[in-house]
Amino acid sequence: MTRVVISQPMYFPWVGFLAQLALADVLIWLDDVQFSKGSFTNRVQVPKGPDGTGWLSIPLAGKGSGRKIADLAPDRPDWTESHRATLRNAYGRSADWNEIDACLAEVAATSPLPPAIAASSETLARAVGLDLPAAMWSSDMDVPGAGSARVLSLVQAAGGTRYITGHGARNYLDHAAFEAAGVAVDYMDYAPRPWPQSSASFTPYVTGLDLVAHVPAPDRRGHLNPRTTPWREVVEQD
Repeated sequence: MTRVVISQPMYFPWVGFLAQLALADVLIWLDDVQFSKGSFTNRVQVPKGPDGTGWLSIPLAGKGSGRKIADLAPDRPDWTESHRATLRNAYGRSADWNEIDACLAEVAATSPLPPAIAASSETLARAVGLDLPAAMWSSDMDVPGAGSARVLSLVQAAGGTRYITGHGARNYLDHAAFEAAGVAVDYMDYAPRPWPQSSASFTPYVTGLDLVAHVPAPDRRGHLNPRTTPWREVVEQD
C-alpha cells in the first residue's frame, strides 16, 4: 500500500501536519493552485507570552494577490531576519535553540520561496524524528482537472493506493470515485499528546518548533500520535 498526502506548502507547520507526514509514503506539494490569503502557506502561530499566540508571517510581494503558489515571492530578501528575532524571543532560552536556529537557516538558504516554505516543513519533520516521504510538486506532474477528480488523478499519478487527508476534504471528495478506482480514503484523527509549553494552557496549533523547543529529541515523535479514520466512519458522523 502506498500512502499519499497532498498539501499546499506550509510554513513551519503545526504538529497535526507532521503527524500526517509520519503516515505518508509520498507527499505531493500542491503549488499550481492560487494562493489563498489567510492560509497557512506563509504563516503560522507562535507563542506570544504566557497568555496567547501571535503570527509568524512571510511578507509577500504584492500580498500574493492573484498568484499561484509556485509564483509567490517575498517582498524583501531579508525577511528571515525578523523571523529569527521572533523565534529567539519565543525560544531563545530553550536548550534546543541552536536546533531551531539551524532550521530557520536552512529555510533562509533555500530559494525561490515555495521550495523554502517546503524546506521549513521538511527540516522541522527531521527535527521531530521523521523519515521524510518522497516529495513531488504538482506543477511538475502535468495532471489536469480540478476538485476531487484532480486529487484522485494526482494520487494515481504518484502510484497511491491510500489517500490520507484532513477533514476539510470531506466537503468535496467523491469518495465513491476513489473507491471505484481502488484508492482508500482515510481522514486524519488529530490527537497530539500534550507537551510542556510556556503558555498558560496547552495548544497544539502553534508551530511544531514549539515541540522542538520543549521536548528532548528522542521523545518528540511520540507526541504526534498519528491516527486516521476510514472515510465511511467520518461521513457517517456528519
